[in-house]
Amino acid sequence: MLTPKDIAAMLDHSTLQPFLTDADIQRGCEIALKYHTASVCARPQDMALVSRILKDSGIKACTVIGFPHGAHRTDVKVYEAERALDDGCQELDMVMAIGKLKSGALEAVEADIRAVCQAAHQRGALVKVILETCYLSPDEIVRACALSEKAGCDFVKTSTGYGAYGARPEDVSLMRKSVSPRVRVKASGGIRDLDGFLSMYRAGADRAGVSATEAIMQEAERRFREGILEPSCIVK
Repeated sequence: MLTPKDIAAMLDHSTLQPFLTDADIQRGCEIALKYHTASVCARPQDMALVSRILKDSGIKACTVIGFPHGAHRTDVKVYEAERALDDGCQELDMVMAIGKLKSGALEAVEADIRAVCQAAHQRGALVKVILETCYLSPDEIVRACALSEKAGCDFVKTSTGYGAYGARPEDVSLMRKSVSPRVRVKASGGIRDLDGFLSMYRAGADRAGVSATEAIMQEAERRFREGILEPSCIVK
């Protein structure tokens, strides 16, 4: 049965807003440590602080690359990735070259992803490719998933949270069908409560990027105590 511990292990606690202070980042790490989330996803400039706070906790330090538009040059994305890895980052959420995909420049999109994946994998880090599904047709989502997997990604991810809209169950389901079991799916953007998380989980998400971690976990713990936390929802 799905438990609060299972849910926490699928959450990337997000601290990406531009106005957050060092104290806010530390508070975010404390929330992640309290519930033992999968990771803390913070801005590149915060990686040294996040890595230091999370050291030996089993919670991953995660950052974003080419964020939020995906339009950085590939060498800049690789440089950004390498500097994050130097600061202790263990997971990279990179934004795909969205405009290139929509232009049909598929080789360029694949090469961009592959370069970041190679830099990360050489140092034991994972890569999640953000597709920004709000800008893509269903056919483009399928194409982006195939290119991401071919390039060596570990996850495909719906959204930055800064696009026209965030994660939708139908997009998560399509992404899950469009990659092999080796590649996991992350939903992010607009997941503000437990029911929102569960809708993504049912659609096939293995991870969810959220900033509402406390609210989600408090509701999960309450329902679990009352025996009403998705009794038919079996952990994948």
